[in-house]
Amino acid sequence: MDDSQLVTAADVQLMQGLAQRVTAVRPDLVNSDASYGELAWIWGKGHACDGESWLRRLWFSDHLLVAWGWAFLPHQVRRSDGSVKDVTNAYLGYQVHPDHNELVDEVIDWYDGVAAGIERTVMPSAADEFALERWAAHGYETDPASLGDTGSWTQLNERDLNDLEPPLLPDGFRFRTADEAGPLAAVQAHVDAWAPSTYTAEGYEGVRRTPPYRGDLHVLVEAPDGTMAASTIMWLDEANRTAQFEPVGTHPDYRRIGLGRAMLLHGMHLARSAGAHHMTVVCLGAPGHPKARGLYYSVGFREFTRDAPLIKTGAQGVSAESP
Repeated sequence: MDDSQLVTAADVQLMQGLAQRVTAVRPDLVNSDASYGELAWIWGKGHACDGESWLRRLWFSDHLLVAWGWAFLPHQVRRSDGSVKDVTNAYLGYQVHPDHNELVDEVIDWYDGVAAGIERTVMPSAADEFALERWAAHGYETDPASLGDTGSWTQLNERDLNDLEPPLLPDGFRFRTADEAGPLAAVQAHVDAWAPSTYTAEGYEGVRRTPPYRGDLHVLVEAPDGTMAASTIMWLDEANRTAQFEPVGTHPDYRRIGLGRAMLLHGMHLARSAGAHHMTVVCLGAPGHPKARGLYYSVGFREFTRDAPLIKTGAQGVSAESP
């Protein structure tokens, strides 16, 4: 029986629970868009505008979620500059607990069914040899767009939270939290850093309502003129005592003056005070995307694992935006 339904907030909490259990035993197998924090960010910011194009299926064992698939189907993307983009392919986020690898084929079959006839992409962990073999057996190949210097694959970076440097901001700048700065400032900081962006006040309200969001772990850097020049959210996984930065962005007029580095260090101090012993952040990994990777390496992060972008060609389509 196919129990495909639109993704709900309750589904996301179940998915986050599976992410925590996989993190506890095989953190290298957590897919880039299936981590505890990434799930919160994707759902929170996007469900109000894109939720009607999100289908999911869940697999249980003894009433415990052990696998899920989240299909991002064709839809329109509206951006802050007024532009509209038609996304005509499908993308799959998914996770299977390593004790239930036999379900990988069921996830693939389900995805092929709900996205039949169109181009399909997916990004399993490169460390998941079993899954990569099964995707290949179903006709999925390395996505050509991911190859080369400007490839689209991402890497997961990690560090422990010992021996943190003190954060140093340029004169006149100061750290704020979203609780202090308020919703309008938090939204504008993100839109400025990622323009053109799909983020809205409604999207931020969704983020605020999604566990484990905490306004005191949502950090901004305020410029002397009052502009919110940089921002990041930290998602704390209390069960595993780890936290994730997602997203991280700096206003283009304030780049290359050390704000991002100071903000990350400040954020890690806050995460440690909140109980985290470990920190992660995702970035593009191809050689042609050195900026974010260099920033994260400068504060002690190193690559832990990476994803393996795969594609199965159907009807020709525009590549989906990263959720």
